[in-house]
Amino acid sequence: MSTRVAETPHGALGLSADDLASMHRLLLTSRLLDEAALRQNRMGRAPFVVPAAGHEGCQIGTAWAMRRGTDIWLPYYRDLGIVLSAGMTPYEVFLGVFAKADDPSSGGRQMPAHWGSRRLGIISGSSPIATQVPHAAGIAYAAKYRGEDAVVGCWFGDGATSEGDWHEGLNFSGIHRLPVIFVCENNQYAISVPQSKQMAVKDVASRAEGYGFPGVVVDGNDVLACYGAMKTAHERARAGEGPTLIECKTYRFMPHTSDDDDKSYRSRDEVEQARVRDPLVQFASYLREHGLLDDASHDALRAEIKEEIDEAIRAAWDAPDPDPDTALRHVFQEREEEQ
Repeated sequence: MSTRVAETPHGALGLSADDLASMHRLLLTSRLLDEAALRQNRMGRAPFVVPAAGHEGCQIGTAWAMRRGTDIWLPYYRDLGIVLSAGMTPYEVFLGVFAKADDPSSGGRQMPAHWGSRRLGIISGSSPIATQVPHAAGIAYAAKYRGEDAVVGCWFGDGATSEGDWHEGLNFSGIHRLPVIFVCENNQYAISVPQSKQMAVKDVASRAEGYGFPGVVVDGNDVLACYGAMKTAHERARAGEGPTLIECKTYRFMPHTSDDDDKSYRSRDEVEQARVRDPLVQFASYLREHGLLDDASHDALRAEIKEEIDEAIRAAWDAPDPDPDTALRHVFQEREEEQ
C-alpha cells in the first residue's frame, strides 16, 4: 500500500480501491434491486416485499468485514444488502420474491426476505422479530466449543431490542464471551412506533454495558464508519474477547413493507430530510473526491447493474413453480423413500 493510499480514510482501514469499487457495486445493486422488487409488487407479480432503501450503507459497510465461506450470517428481513454481500445473487433474490421452487431460502414456502442459504452460511429467519438473536448466540457458542475460526454476525432493527429474545441472546453471549457481533440498524421506527416510545435511553448501544461487552454508536449512512466499527468488532471476536453491539443510526426511505402506509406516522418532510444523507450519494461523493469515480463510469455501472437485474427478473419469473405435492415437505416426518 502506498503512503498516499494509506493516508486516506479508506487506506487507514486497510481498504483498497478495488474494495471500494466492489462495495459501490453492492450499494447500487441493493438499491436498484430493491426498487425493482417494489415495482414487481405494484404490478401484482409479487404479493409482498420489504424495502431496504436507506439501509444500504450500514448493511454493506458492516458485511464487508465478514468472511464468505467462514463466518455465519443471521440477517433480518430488511437485510438485502447483507445477503448480497454474503454472495446471494439477484436471480436468487427474485426466486424468493416470486416463490419459485429453486428459491434458496425456503423453496417458495416462506414470504420473501426470509433469507436462508446453507451454501452461503445464511441462517434462515422467521417473521417473529429477534428470534435470530438467541440462534446467533447458540451458533457462536458451538463455534467456540468446537474451536472453529468463525465469527457470527447478527443484524436486526431497533424494534427487535424490545423483545425478550434479544436480551436473553445478548446476556448469554456476554457471559460466555462468544464470537458474535450484534448489529442494530436503528432506523428510528419499529414499524410505526418511534424510538422514544420503545425505550428510555438515547442509544441502543448503551445497553451492551449491562451484558458485559462494548457498545458502539456509528453513523449508519457512512459506509466506511460502519466498516471500521465492524472490523474492530470482528478482530475482538476472533481474539476471544467476546461480543460487540454496534448501533448504526440510519433511516428507511420507504414504508416498512409493501403493505404499510408510513404517511400515518411520519411526515413527508421528515422523509425528504433524511434523504439528504442518502448513503449511496455520500459514498459516491467520497469516491469522486478521491478520484475513484466519475459521472460516466457511474452511469455505465448503473446501466450494467440494471440490465443484470432485469435479466434476473426474467429468468426468475420463468423458473419452475413448486410442485404442489411437496407442500407438506419439512412439516411432517417423512419416510426416507418419500424424500
